[in-house]
Amino acid sequence: MSSSCVSHHHQAVRPRHGGRLPLPSPRSAAASSFAPPAPRRRRAARAAAMSAEAAPGVAPAEEAGQRRAAVLAEMVEEAAVWCAVHGHVVGDRADPRSGTVPGVGLVHAPFSLLPARFPASFWKQACELAPIFNELVDRVSLDGEFLQAALSRTKQVDEFTARLLEIHEKMKAINKKEDIRLGLHRSDYMLDSETNSLLQIELNTISSSFPGLGSLVSELHRTLLNHYGKVLGLDSKRIPRNWAATQFAEALGKAWAEYNNDSAVVLMVVQPEERNMYDQYWLVSHLKESYGVTTIRKTLAQVEAEGQVLTDGTLVIDGRAVAVVYFRAGYAPADYPSEAEWRARLLMEQSSAIKCPSISYHLVGTKKIQQELAKPNVLERFLDNKEDIAKLRKSFAGLWSLDNEEIVKSAIEKPDLFVLKPQREGGGNNIYGHDLRDMLIKLQKEQGESLAAYILMQRIFPKASLTPLVRGGDCFEDLTISELGIYGAYLRNKDKVILNNQSGYLMRTKVSSSNEGGVAAGFAVLDSILLTDE
Repeated sequence: MSSSCVSHHHQAVRPRHGGRLPLPSPRSAAASSFAPPAPRRRRAARAAAMSAEAAPGVAPAEEAGQRRAAVLAEMVEEAAVWCAVHGHVVGDRADPRSGTVPGVGLVHAPFSLLPARFPASFWKQACELAPIFNELVDRVSLDGEFLQAALSRTKQVDEFTARLLEIHEKMKAINKKEDIRLGLHRSDYMLDSETNSLLQIELNTISSSFPGLGSLVSELHRTLLNHYGKVLGLDSKRIPRNWAATQFAEALGKAWAEYNNDSAVVLMVVQPEERNMYDQYWLVSHLKESYGVTTIRKTLAQVEAEGQVLTDGTLVIDGRAVAVVYFRAGYAPADYPSEAEWRARLLMEQSSAIKCPSISYHLVGTKKIQQELAKPNVLERFLDNKEDIAKLRKSFAGLWSLDNEEIVKSAIEKPDLFVLKPQREGGGNNIYGHDLRDMLIKLQKEQGESLAAYILMQRIFPKASLTPLVRGGDCFEDLTISELGIYGAYLRNKDKVILNNQSGYLMRTKVSSSNEGGVAAGFAVLDSILLTDE
C-alpha cells in the first residue's frame, strides 16, 4: 500500500484549543507519496526522520515539514497492518456478503491517524457525570406515569414512539417488575468554543455502539506514539486507557450471574445484516473467557419464530433459557419491518430475562425525555443530591419543545444556531440550517400535534483542527471536530446497586462541514484522546 496524507483543505490552519499538534503543510504532505519501505528501510527512515539535520539549501521549517510528512505516510501503512492483525475491522459495504458471512469482506474501521487533544479538566468532568446519569436513568425508568405523560403528545405523531409506549403500557397494566436492571449507556458531549464548556448532545440507553473498536483505536494510537511519538512531540502516556469492551462484558457477566441460572445464555439481538459484528465480537469473547457465558445472536424475526415464555417467566430461544437480552438492534423503525418484530419485542419484555435495555430504559433515552429533564425543577423529582443535580445541569445545552413560540421564532431567524431533532437514533436524522427553517415554517402552518415530533436544541460549536484521517487505506487531511462519548455501566438487583461505573469512552471525529457524526452511518472516524493541561 502506498499512501500519504492528501489535504482536502487548501488553507493552513493553526491548531487551537482542542486540536492536534502541528502537521506538515498540505502541500508538503501531498508531495510525499512513497513506495512502502522494506522493514530495514522503514527503520532507517524513522531514525533519519528523528535525527537528521536540515539538508544544505533547505529551510529548517520546510525540512521539518518533509520529515513529518514522511513519518505520517509511514504511520498510515503501519496502522493499516495493525488494524488487520488486531481486528480493528468492519464489514465492507461493497461486498454483499460482508454483513452475513463472518470473515468475508473486511476493511479496517475508519480512524484518525493521531489522537485528538482534549483538556484533562473536561475529561475529568465527563467521567464524573457517568455514574450520575446512570442513576438518573434508573430513577426515571421507575416513574411510568412521567414517561407516559412526557411522551403523550409525541406518540400522537410518531408511530414508532407510540408502539414503544404501547409495550410500556402493557407492562404497567400487569405490574411487571424488573428487579434486576442493567444499563449500558453512552453520554455524548462536545466542547463548545462559544462558552468554553462541555455540553451534552444526547444520552444513549440502547445499543451504545463501538465499545470494542473504540477500545482498539486507543491501543492503536498508543502503539503509534510509542514508535513515532518522539519525532511528533506526543506522549503515549497521555492517552487514557480504554477498557470499554472489558467493562461492558463485566456488566453483562455480572447480570448473568445475578439471574442465577448457570445453563442460561446471553441473547444478543442483532440486525439481519450486521457489518459491525466485529465490534460485538470483543464483548462475546470477553464474556466467554471471563465468565464462561455463551452468547447467541438472533434477529428480532428469529426471536419471534424460535422464542417462547414459559409459565414461570423464563424466556427460551431455540430450546435455551435466556438470562440477559442485549439489544444491538431495535432502536429504529427500520428494525421492525413487520408485526413479527414487534411481537418479539413484546415477548422479551414479558419474560423474566434481564433486558438491556428494558422498555422503560429505552424510553428514558428518547430526545423528548432529554428535553423534559432539562426543564426547571424536573431533576429534583428524581435526584436528591444537589451537587449531582448542579453537575448535570452544567452539562445541559439549551433544549426546547416547539411549543415555545419565542424560541421557534429565533430559530427561524437564525437557523444556524439550532438543531432540530426528531425522535430517532442512529445518525442522519437531525435537521440544520435552511432545512431547519423550512421545516419549522411548515410545522407552524400545519399546527396541531405535528410540533411534538421534534425538539429544538442549541447548536454546539467546537473548534476545528486540521487532522489526518484514514479510510479504506487512504489518508487525507481535513478540518475536523470531535465528539466524546462516555460509557456507563449500571447494574441493580432490587435495592442493591452492584455496578455504577464510568466504563471507557468513544471518541469520534468528523469533517467539520458534516452535520452528522455517526461512524456506522459513514459520517465520522474512530479516534482517541490525548490529555492536555489547557
